[in-house]
Amino acid sequence: MNYNWNIRRLTAQEETLQQQLERELNISSAAARMLVVRNIQSAEEARQFIRPSLDKLHDPFLMRDMDKAVERLHQALTQDEKILIYGDYDVDGTTAVAVMYRFLSSLTSRLDYYIPDRYNEGYGVSAQGIDYAAEQGCSLIITLDCGIKAVEKVAYAKSKGIDVIVCDHHTPGDELPATVAVLNMKRDDCPYPYKDLSGCGVGFKLAQAYTQQYDLPFDNLVPLLQLLAMSIASDIVPITGENRILAHYGIKQINQAPFAGISAVIDVAGIEAKKLTINELVYKLGPRINACGRMKSGRAAVELLLTDDATFARQQAEEVNQHNEERRDCDTETTKEALAMLEEDATFAQHRSTVVYAPHWHKGVVGIVASRLTETYYRPTIVLTAGEDGIISGSARSVGGFDIYAAIDSCLDLLTNFGGHKYAAGLSMHIDNLPTFCERFEHYVATHIREDQLQPTLLVEAELELADITPAFYNVIRYLEPFGPGNPRPLFATRNLINHRDTRVVGKTGEHLRLDVTDRTYAITGIAFGRADIAKHIQNGNPVDICYELDENTFNNRTTIQMMVQDIKPS
Repeated sequence: MNYNWNIRRLTAQEETLQQQLERELNISSAAARMLVVRNIQSAEEARQFIRPSLDKLHDPFLMRDMDKAVERLHQALTQDEKILIYGDYDVDGTTAVAVMYRFLSSLTSRLDYYIPDRYNEGYGVSAQGIDYAAEQGCSLIITLDCGIKAVEKVAYAKSKGIDVIVCDHHTPGDELPATVAVLNMKRDDCPYPYKDLSGCGVGFKLAQAYTQQYDLPFDNLVPLLQLLAMSIASDIVPITGENRILAHYGIKQINQAPFAGISAVIDVAGIEAKKLTINELVYKLGPRINACGRMKSGRAAVELLLTDDATFARQQAEEVNQHNEERRDCDTETTKEALAMLEEDATFAQHRSTVVYAPHWHKGVVGIVASRLTETYYRPTIVLTAGEDGIISGSARSVGGFDIYAAIDSCLDLLTNFGGHKYAAGLSMHIDNLPTFCERFEHYVATHIREDQLQPTLLVEAELELADITPAFYNVIRYLEPFGPGNPRPLFATRNLINHRDTRVVGKTGEHLRLDVTDRTYAITGIAFGRADIAKHIQNGNPVDICYELDENTFNNRTTIQMMVQDIKPS
């Protein structure tokens, strides 16, 4: 892929701040620069950023309706009502259910949970779920990671004598459901200062508020942060502000005292114990938990996250791992089919968007396939498959800076269901509306997207000399973790590097490149996946510019800092 490199330049004011941080924190110029580009304004702010504190969490009662939610929950607990915890089938929803269930199970035994079937019920609050609550004698439903648009379903629950508390983080519609309480910091009338909590995060704030109101130990909530960290990583919410604090302590919990189910998944995924980072949550744990809802049932994921039985956890984790293998095979085959479909479309080259549909595709992988197509063609993408009664549904993924939620919303009259946020959404429509939808969606994208948004850009924090890359500098990078949206792993660039001794092609089919390069004073190694194409150029002594992240590599008990290459260009 042909990347643009956008090198971050400091203003004169930022350069002054960089020098100030360098002096006051006694760190290198390159390290101080990393803090400046993260909008750190003082040495004290830098210390708070580097050492997140749970004391800095916001007061949960700043969230609109939190007082009502806590009061209704307390009523249910003190009057021995049965409570149904209702969550979405993805990682955010299942971890949210596990957080709320673990919290409330210390206060009552009158609990049940419900995860809708992705295929029979679809996303969000379903009539089947409400019927289940009524059959089980539940008088209160707490929805997690869903419910913000469930106006009709909440009315249906009310007709059955069931109250609902909504905990959601998706963008509200024009009308809020008439519930006891709607907890969502994205409400126009909600003053809560941090707007980017995950669905699990909103549920956690309810638990925090109840704990605070009734003088329960906050320490009881700390183990639950491991589940919250999984939701933050997997739902691709910004890892800034409050999310940064919650993710930091959640990862700490996973590494120190993981729940039995999480420990078992770590084991079957082959992750080194006690060294898990946000990357393992995003690429190894999250997909396995997600695979339950994609390939079978999200309820299995909740069972895994709730168990304290190590034997059962191991059995469940192995089953989850199998679902993940099936999911991989399925999304690989579907991606191949979708790419072939686009290559055969003579008009596709002129499009600014991608919409593909096939009735036989597995509903559980369309979101992953949409991401794959976005990576390949770098356009706002929707992948759809068939449901029942002529309804087709699917997932949307966007490119940097483009609001795909707004694009789909412009076609709202053609849809039967729709929800999501700026970069990802789910939607459904009648098959007859597909041609009109494709035309109108393409028109919106073509008239709103900028040309620079149609080419991937690497945001480079700084151009480094190899002399800058020291153990002390790398330690500062580690203090900036956890990384993610809003706090990306820093990308660097170094120019005019030449072959040192041992740059060579590696991999089973010789597709990757192991670098050994020098600036004629210092040398460094690195790995460039899929870039064997430039091996001869480097081996022949030609200089290259390299854009990279830094990572540690341990071999024969010796640990070195290496480049994880994102792009290479001839100098």
